[in-house]
Amino acid sequence: MTGKKNSEKITHFFPVLAKYDMDDVKVEDKGLERYINLDTENIYLGAVFANKMFAKSKVPIIERLINNIMRTEKYTGKKSKAYKVVKSALEIIDKRTKSNPVQVLVHALQNSAPKEETTRLRFGGISVPKAVDTAPQRRIDIAIRNICTGVVNTSHKNKKRMEVCLAEEIIKASKNDVSSFAVAKKNDTERVAKSAR
Repeated sequence: MTGKKNSEKITHFFPVLAKYDMDDVKVEDKGLERYINLDTENIYLGAVFANKMFAKSKVPIIERLINNIMRTEKYTGKKSKAYKVVKSALEIIDKRTKSNPVQVLVHALQNSAPKEETTRLRFGGISVPKAVDTAPQRRIDIAIRNICTGVVNTSHKNKKRMEVCLAEEIIKASKNDVSSFAVAKKNDTERVAKSAR
């Protein structure tokens, strides 16, 4: 057998987070607590958890953010470039808020994770919308996706750099500001679900 197994973990130190105490980071939403992995010293290079059911909750939340940044032709497949964007964004958050940027990110995820959505039920020949509770893992997925989609949309044809847009989006979402793309999407989703109850 030649080479290393694909499932082997490669430890990679995330130097910008060395100065922050991860023990101080608290997840107030008990439903999301087990799905937000605050391990910041181990970044997995490669698809260690690919095709494993519910394994993405074991991936550090910072790495999931990095992976979601790789959305456009400028960042697709360029993990080191996305890594630098997230690193710079966390430093900007630290300067602007004077608090732990990982805690700010956790607040942003909690505020932009929808609690209920709608699904379509078919009765005879008609489709009827029905409100359903959203699973905790899906709530985190939607929150990260909406934050990153909002950042990509904001930074497109804009003089602001990607890291500045990411920092601003996370700060706005952590304050539950409706000008944040992720919070606005969450409010829309919950409003539609409320009308479909």
